[in-house]
Amino acid sequence: MFSGMNMKLAATAAKRGGWFDRQDALAAGYTDDEVHARVRDGRWLRLCRGAYAIPGPDDDSRADWDKAIWQHRMTARAIYHRLGGRAIVSHQSALLLHGVEVSDLDLSRVHLTRVDGFGRSNGSVCQHAARPPVPDSVEVDRVRLTPGARSVVETIRGTQYPVAVSVVDAALRQGIATAEQFADALGLFAGRTGIGTAQRAASFGDARSESVGESRLRVLLADLGLPAPVLQAEIRDVGGRLVARVDFLLEHWGVIVEFDGALKYAGVGAEVLIAEKAREDELRDLGYEVVRAVWADLAQPVELVARIRRAIARSLHRRGPVAGYVATGT
Repeated sequence: MFSGMNMKLAATAAKRGGWFDRQDALAAGYTDDEVHARVRDGRWLRLCRGAYAIPGPDDDSRADWDKAIWQHRMTARAIYHRLGGRAIVSHQSALLLHGVEVSDLDLSRVHLTRVDGFGRSNGSVCQHAARPPVPDSVEVDRVRLTPGARSVVETIRGTQYPVAVSVVDAALRQGIATAEQFADALGLFAGRTGIGTAQRAASFGDARSESVGESRLRVLLADLGLPAPVLQAEIRDVGGRLVARVDFLLEHWGVIVEFDGALKYAGVGAEVLIAEKAREDELRDLGYEVVRAVWADLAQPVELVARIRRAIARSLHRRGPVAGYVATGT
């Protein structure tokens, strides 16, 4: 991570979680001209005024959103330490430092909540007053953060509902917050702007959604009026052998809906693809219809629901009782 940097500066950056400032660089023997040259040629990345980091060796191969998350985390750490305990990291910035992996959040500014009154916001930092106060901040990698449930609620009050659900699902799945903690955090912001969206998302949240795409698809299925599916359902044959664990099962109709991320099969070998096809063939042999959805389908919900309804019609037309049975979703 710190290749191309002398050992003294590398040690400082590692201790701080990956970032360093101008004074660190000067103390390690670099000049201002050398700092500027490294930023110009891309060896060092400027996070904010006077703070820097080194892009990872796989930076060119990472998705833009993953790069944005990494840079936001580094910037949040740098700004927090510069404020010297006068603020804690909050909102989506805290959410990322808690380790929640989501997408489509506004990462243009680092969010902080002041503990010593008011602070000035600008194009890179948004400083919030502690209303209500934050008596129970937590420390993650030497950075004080708002608690997980509060971080989620403060974030999703300003997002669209599908994004809010994906945030809640991720927090539940990763153990950042519990349903009970969400209820307490929602109570702190009763009557505030966006609390209705936050309450809906918290009540709809489900830890069994294993990705942002699955969360978005779950919202879409509900919006289209389909009954709630069984999530992560285990499909077994008549002998009890586990055939597959599927994303969504519309149990009444024997229809399976799977969400395939854009990179799910990128670079995999022929054996993996053959095994996936065999799995799907076996599900159909048991009497199930399988519908696959990708990110592009979420932007065309009318066509997606038409495909699902066609699968329902085929299932009702050709089958009696499903040959397999379903264990409780895990």
